[in-house]
Amino acid sequence: MRSGFETKRVIIGPDGFKKVVDIASPNKIGLPNGQIDSTQLAEIKPGNSFAVNGVDYYVLNCDMFDYVMYYLKRRTQIVYPKEGAYILMRLDVSPGKRVGEAGTGSGAFTVCLSRAVGPEGRVYTYEQREEFYKLAEKNIRGFSEFNNVVMHHKSINEGIEERDLDAFFLDVREPWEVLAEVRKALKPAGHLGILVPTTNQVAETMTSLEKNGFYISEVVEIMMRKYKLVPERLRPEDLMIGHTGYLIFARKLGE
Repeated sequence: MRSGFETKRVIIGPDGFKKVVDIASPNKIGLPNGQIDSTQLAEIKPGNSFAVNGVDYYVLNCDMFDYVMYYLKRRTQIVYPKEGAYILMRLDVSPGKRVGEAGTGSGAFTVCLSRAVGPEGRVYTYEQREEFYKLAEKNIRGFSEFNNVVMHHKSINEGIEERDLDAFFLDVREPWEVLAEVRKALKPAGHLGILVPTTNQVAETMTSLEKNGFYISEVVEIMMRKYKLVPERLRPEDLMIGHTGYLIFARKLGE
């Protein structure tokens, strides 16, 4: 049986068309000028093309970016790739590490953590809302390469079960209220990353970090501007996402 990520494909076509589909699900896949059966698509090797009513399309393997941005079902704000990659580096996430996360949300960043820690690592993720927990469970299963995610259906206000974690990532409304619990879960000098959308949340969190024995290493906002894919008229896109969140990074001090 193939894992979730192996059954996803990206179809690209004229005029910037892109669609992520699951070839494991028997169905007709709609295209701008017709359809293709998923069983037919499964027989086409990634990198090769097919034609529908005289129009050529290409098939690609689905990567992490396309899964998160174009396929993953979401009912919450997600950690965007521009933040996700930076968070992984700042938290020093690597194969074999044990990392905690709260809340799980739609599971977009959980999937990234799962791949980063590899088959020998573990991701422990906490989500208290049942509808988000069930959605995240489905999304994680849909792209997981490794069976390394432990999901908890509870709030970390009730306590974190794990200890001596290498790192923890917080994406909750009031992170300052749970820093004492996170501190208990982290190993000495463990890494902590926090995402909040407003500056007043940044200030409140920084005050609480200092009170709870953390060294604040950085507060940063990551901006990204895309360009139009027209070589003859190369310029930025007219619209951009101006703000997604502020990132706070810290290290645990003392035992």
